[in-house]
This record gives sequence, structure tokens and C-alpha cells, in this order.
Amino acid sequence: MKQKRIVRQDDQPSNCMTPQDLYAPHAREVIGRVLEDWLKRRQVTPFELLHRPDLTEVLEASGVELQHAVQKVAVPESQATGLPVHDLIRHYQKLIQATTERIIDAGRKKLFADLDEPGTSVADLAIKLEGHADRGFLMGGAVCGALKDVTGGRARLERMMDLVDAAPAEGAPRAMVLVAVEQILCELFAAPPRRAEILGPSLDLGGNLAAIVRMVAPNEMEMLIRMEPRLAAHVPPVDGPAERLGRRLAAGEFRLLAAAMAREVIRELKGSRRLRPGDAPGEIDILRTLAMALTATTGRLLSLEEVQDAFVQRSKALVTADFVGTYAASCKSAVDEAAALVRLCENVTGAANKRAAGRWLSACVGALRFETEQRGGPPNLAAQRLAALAVLQKGVRAAALGEKDEAEISGRIGAVAGLVEADARLVAQVAKSPLPPVRRLSVLLKLASGETAPFGPVAERARAEAIRIFKTPDARAALSAEPEALAPLRPLMKAAGLAA
Repeated sequence: MKQKRIVRQDDQPSNCMTPQDLYAPHAREVIGRVLEDWLKRRQVTPFELLHRPDLTEVLEASGVELQHAVQKVAVPESQATGLPVHDLIRHYQKLIQATTERIIDAGRKKLFADLDEPGTSVADLAIKLEGHADRGFLMGGAVCGALKDVTGGRARLERMMDLVDAAPAEGAPRAMVLVAVEQILCELFAAPPRRAEILGPSLDLGGNLAAIVRMVAPNEMEMLIRMEPRLAAHVPPVDGPAERLGRRLAAGEFRLLAAAMAREVIRELKGSRRLRPGDAPGEIDILRTLAMALTATTGRLLSLEEVQDAFVQRSKALVTADFVGTYAASCKSAVDEAAALVRLCENVTGAANKRAAGRWLSACVGALRFETEQRGGPPNLAAQRLAALAVLQKGVRAAALGEKDEAEISGRIGAVAGLVEADARLVAQVAKSPLPPVRRLSVLLKLASGETAPFGPVAERARAEAIRIFKTPDARAALSAEPEALAPLRPLMKAAGLAA
């Protein structure tokens, strides 16, 4: 039988005991959750609700909405602590009443400065409030009041950037303005609709996350784009007020906001939503871009462990049957599918995910379709097919698969290449061709070194023929007459295992 929890007299209903406690980040987060629909309809944040008398009066008048919000908090807290629900409801009602009276009273006494009035500036207000016991509350009310008639995410961000530009240049007065603005910005960007409006409503989730990273880490992102220009195609530009905010973040301001937005990117990466719905190859492109960008920010915004864990979680979605089926659906041939799966193997992280991706690739190159397509082409194109298989094998070796998976897949590619070469008798044709010995050696050594054919039977046959040609009098005479002709062959000989 489940025992009832014994409630002690010193048990407290919650950490929120005074109106000031409701202004803490955790409390505002709860307010944002239980009043989500109400706040969304008015396009405001919890911080604004706690600093604007007009909003407080409207909420107080909507008794049912406020009552439901209290119940959403009191019921689960009662289940967790054992305190009676009614006691908790009465406690929160008294707390809300005291908070409401404080905000409305401040409005009636005109304690919140109107920054839109001529002659009133946020800089003068900050200097005036320095040292005031309620400076945070009064500055918050003034900043929130400046947003009263401003709608839309971009317009609201623009207004806040204007306030930052007009703030004192340094010291505690500037910090007072930035703290108030930062609280609103954190809540504004925590709402996906507002964030999408600011960064671009046409962006998918991957583009949205890339834009966030570009905004919070503009220096790192620009450095990556200079190093690898093709990344620019996957990272949307950040303009307007978002670009203004990005400059502030690059200068080291709003560090809490930058950290919160970086954590939001990590949270989305760990979620189940597709980054590029309907575009599986694009999903891998944007994931690779985000991985490079977030890794570049480690130590400043995120730890390396946080970034790695997020991409391990996201990689799990890339090796499911649904994703792989969609990803490979557009491939026109088995070798194209294998090349796409090699790319998948390269871009997933985590040992289990690497093994899963390796199994998909192993199934592809081990299928009869793969062998049939490779052997079914025209004999005169055998060299091209061998070169494509060599590239494929190099990709497998570079994909950081497990030793067993790499050996199995590489061996299968080499075996298929051996069948292709045997059908076309390519090595024998090169060995018997009328080309000069040095030219024949060059072709054979490229085959033997894995450059134009995979390692395996083809490389072994080419290596054997190259050794035979080296021993012929014609080849020795040619190399003796032109010793400089041996220089280009030395790297190939070393790669083929014919020279130290």
C-alpha cells in the first residue's frame, strides 16, 4: 500500500513567497508556460506582463484564465509535495494579488518613465536610477513601456536595439539598460513563432538554427565561410535588427542571451523534428554545417561534450529505415546509392550510429544489384567504373567506420572491381599494349596503388604485372636511358608496396 507523505508544519508551498520571487528567470518561465496562449495572443513576454500595468489589469479582469493558470501550477505541486491543493491555490492568489497591486500602483504613480516623451532618454533615466533600491523594476517598466505599441518580432527587436544604442556608454547605468533588454530578448527568442519572424519566416528548421548560430557567433561563422566558401549556401544571411543584435553579441554583450540561444539550438538538434523536411541530402548538408559552426564556438558558448552529445542524438535519426529510404530514393544507380551512403557514414557520429550506417552501406555493396550493374556496362568503360569504385573505397576508408565494417565493405568493393577487371581483361591489355614500358608501368602502378582501381584483386594483378615488366630487359634499358622517368613512378611504387 502506498503511504501518504507526512506534511510538516515547516513545509513551504513553493519557492515563490514574495512578489519579487516572480521576477526570477525560473518563475517567468513557469508564467510563460501556464499563460502561453494569453501571451501569444497579445504578442508579449512574461517580463512585460510583470512590468506593464495595462497588461496586468487585462489579465486580472480575465478571472477564468488566471484561475486556470493558478491551477496548472498548484495541482502538480500538490502531487509533488503533498500540500493541499486549496492551500496552494490560496497562496498563489495572494501572491498574484500583491504583485498585481504593486505593478498597477507603480503605473498610477507614474513611476515608470515614458521613453517616448520628448526630453526623456533611456540614458538619463539610467543615470537617475543608479543606486535606487528598485532600479531594476523601474527600468524594466520603462523599457517594457517603450514596446507597448510595437507589434511584430522584427519591429520589437529593432526598438530594443534603438534603446541599447541610446543607453549610457559604460558602467552600471549601461548595464541596467542591457539587463532589462536582455530579459525580454531571451523570452522573445524562446518563442519559435517570434524567432522565425525575426530570422526569416520562410526558413525551415535547419535554416533557422543556422541563422541563430550565425547571429550568436558571427565571427566564427564568417571564419568558417572563408575557409570553406560552399558553407555560405547553407547559412542564410542575417540582416536588419537581427544583424544589429549579432554585432552586439560579437562584441561580448548579452552573454546570457547568446548562451540561451546556443542551448536552444542544442535542444532542437536533440529533438525529432526534421531539419530539412522533404530534402534528405540537404538534411546532411545543414547538419554538417551546424556541426562545424557549433564546434567552433566550444569553450565560449557551449562545451565540446554538449555539442558532441547533440549530434550523436541527431545522428540516430539519420540511420533509421525511413530516413535512409528517403535519402537513397533519388539515386539512379547502385554505385550512386553507395556513394550517398558513404557520405552518410562520414557525417553521423557515435559508435552505434556509425555501425548502423555501416550496415546500410554493407547491404548496398553486398547486393546482387551492385555487382550486376558494375559488370553489365560496356567493356570499354571498365576503367571508368574501376576509378569510381576506387573513389568509393577511399570514402569508406575515410568514414571512420569500425575496423571490421571498413574491412568488410572495402573488401566487397575490391572483389566487385576484380570481377569488372577480369571481364574486361584490363590489366592484361595494358601489359601487352605497344606503349613504352614507362607508360605501361605508370598505368599499372596507378591501378596497384589504389588510385584508379580499388585495393584488392585488381591491385594485386596490376602489381604482379608491374613487377614482371620491371624485370624485362626493355624496361631496364628504358629506365637506364631516362633515369628522370623513374621519379614520377616512385610515389606510385611506394603506394603499391614496391619500394620503401
